[in-house]
Amino acid sequence: MDKSKANTGQLTAHIGLWQGVALYVSAIVGAGVLVLPGQIASSAGPASLVSWLVACLIGALLALLFVGLARRLPGAGGIATYVGEAYGATAGGLAGWVYFVAGAVGQTIVPLTGGYYVAEAFSLSSGWAYLVAAGILAVAVGANLAGAKVSTGAQLGLALSVSLALLITIVAAIPRMDSTQLTPFTPHGVPPIGSGVIVLFFAFAGWEAVAHLVGEFRRPNRDVPRAVGITIVIVTVLYLGTAAAVVFTGTYGSPETDRIAIGLLQEEAFGGHSALAAAIMAVVISLGTTNAFIAGVSRLGYSLAKEKWLPRPAAYVSNSVPVGGVLAVALIAFVGLGLAWLMSWGTETLVVIPSTLVVFVYLAAAVAGVKLLKGRERAAAAVSVVLIAVVVPSSLGYVLIPLIVIGVALIMRFALRKFDGPAAPTASSSAIASVRSRLREAMKTGE
Repeated sequence: MDKSKANTGQLTAHIGLWQGVALYVSAIVGAGVLVLPGQIASSAGPASLVSWLVACLIGALLALLFVGLARRLPGAGGIATYVGEAYGATAGGLAGWVYFVAGAVGQTIVPLTGGYYVAEAFSLSSGWAYLVAAGILAVAVGANLAGAKVSTGAQLGLALSVSLALLITIVAAIPRMDSTQLTPFTPHGVPPIGSGVIVLFFAFAGWEAVAHLVGEFRRPNRDVPRAVGITIVIVTVLYLGTAAAVVFTGTYGSPETDRIAIGLLQEEAFGGHSALAAAIMAVVISLGTTNAFIAGVSRLGYSLAKEKWLPRPAAYVSNSVPVGGVLAVALIAFVGLGLAWLMSWGTETLVVIPSTLVVFVYLAAAVAGVKLLKGRERAAAAVSVVLIAVVVPSSLGYVLIPLIVIGVALIMRFALRKFDGPAAPTASSSAIASVRSRLREAMKTGE
């Protein structure tokens, strides 16, 4: 190996096809699949399958969109950069701010998912779910403060394990599926179908996370499209299969059932001991997802603070760890978890916040893609805009969430610039958009 190249600090092209597929799958398939199938089914009935179909279609289009944007801006790697390139620094900063809030609030929901499964496995009261969630969150925060990294091998192993567990669950549920569960198909009308698509953005967040690794594929022109295509198939099969298993077996209908629907399917198929296995799976998925998101969102918080979108303490760094950003995310997540416990809010209540915010930033990215891209990638961006615009009106109440967040962001921006002076120049606005840079760091060394 040429030492002169090894010491430049530049990333090398080393990602193969199947490694790329595993990275994409691990970025997308997370804790949301454990709770959302039951939740969406309770809201829309069997018609929730339509919600999943539409969400899968939008997800496929977004995959093409983000690959195109990564090629257009190869050194960037994030939504805020794409939006900023298309519509200016303020628009990019707002997109980054909204994504930061979505990611931080999401870390209230993901640990709680693991808490539900643990409480069910040991027949504990619902209050224990929040306590377990706090423990999962604390471990992830501690790991990030210590600078711990999720190894590439563990990351890929997790993706394979989760995919196999879901596939086994789907296959095991087939003998108990009953087509009569499809009637009535729309027990609550048509609007919940669109609302379900919006909520499902929480499960499909992740296509942007690996897009910035396009330049690190050994054969990007050949392997990137193939990796994206294979991942689209895998994610679609797992998500639609899981949703179908829940609907066709009728494993939904109450918050208590919805929160652990996948665990109940496994328990019915394999017996009582599978509840413990499901709990372990849920904790591992929740911890891995929380750890990865805190890693990326904390770096986003650091960059936002450097550019005076967040208070200065959020930019504090120690030993290459964005301590301020980690603590900012932790504060929001722990406060959210405490409020959820006090108000008896479940994931079905909380998930609306990050889901709607992710819809907003993905819509902004798609609009940016229409301006920045050409050919089929521009077409994917345009169709994404149309599909997202179609489902947004079905949940008008949710639209207020990003508007409120944007309002708070602008107020904070004005206050910080007034009292602290103008933002210091930064090396690149692309730093704002490194929402899940843990993947990049893991790929540098294969640690």
